[in-house]
Amino acid sequence: MPRTGRPRAFNRDEAVISAMLLFWEHGFESTSLAQLRAAMGGISAASFYAAFESKEALFREVVDQYISTYGQVSESFRDQNRTAKASIEQGLRRSAQMQTERSHPLGCLLILSAVTCSPEQKHIQNMLSKERAKVRGWQQDCIERAVANGELPASTDISMLVTLFDTFLQGISSQARDGVSLEEIDAAITLLMRIWDDLSAKTGERGKVN
Repeated sequence: MPRTGRPRAFNRDEAVISAMLLFWEHGFESTSLAQLRAAMGGISAASFYAAFESKEALFREVVDQYISTYGQVSESFRDQNRTAKASIEQGLRRSAQMQTERSHPLGCLLILSAVTCSPEQKHIQNMLSKERAKVRGWQQDCIERAVANGELPASTDISMLVTLFDTFLQGISSQARDGVSLEEIDAAITLLMRIWDDLSAKTGERGKVN
C-alpha cells in the first residue's frame, strides 16, 4: 500500500515546549508518558527514553525551559535600576499578566506542577520548592535594600513583608486557574502596594520629627 504521508520529524526543542505545556496544565504526576509521546508527534517509548532518559529528567529540563522563558517575569524582583517598591510592584504585575494569558496554561508551573504528590515524588515537590524559594529570596533582598536606603523605615518587619508579598504572588496561580481576571488581580496589587506606601510614609514622618 502507498504511504499516506511522512511522519513528522522529531524536533527536540519543540518536544520540550510541548512537554512544558502538558506539565504546566496537568502537573508532573498526572502527566502520563503516553500524553508526552503523543504531544511529541507519537514517538515510540524507545525514542522518548533515548531523547530524555526519563520522565523526571524531561521535567527537570522543562523547569529550566520555563524559568528561562515565562519565569523571567520574576527577574523584576532583582532589578536594582528601579526603586525597591517599583521592583516589587513590577514583579507582581508582570507575573499576574503572564499567569492570566490564554496563550498557555493559566497560573505558574513552579507552583501548580506538584502542589500535591505521592511520597515517591516528594523530591519533585522539593525541587520546585527550592525554585520558589529563590524568588522569595529575591523579594527579601529587594525589601532589605529598601530598608537600607531609607525607602522603608528601619523598624520594618522584613520577614512579615516578604511573607505578605510572596503569599500574594503564589496566590495568583489559584486565582488565575479559577478565572479571576487580570484587571481584578491588578487592582488588588494596587491596593496591596498601599501597605508599602503607608510604611514609607512613616519614614518621612520620622524624618520631619528629627
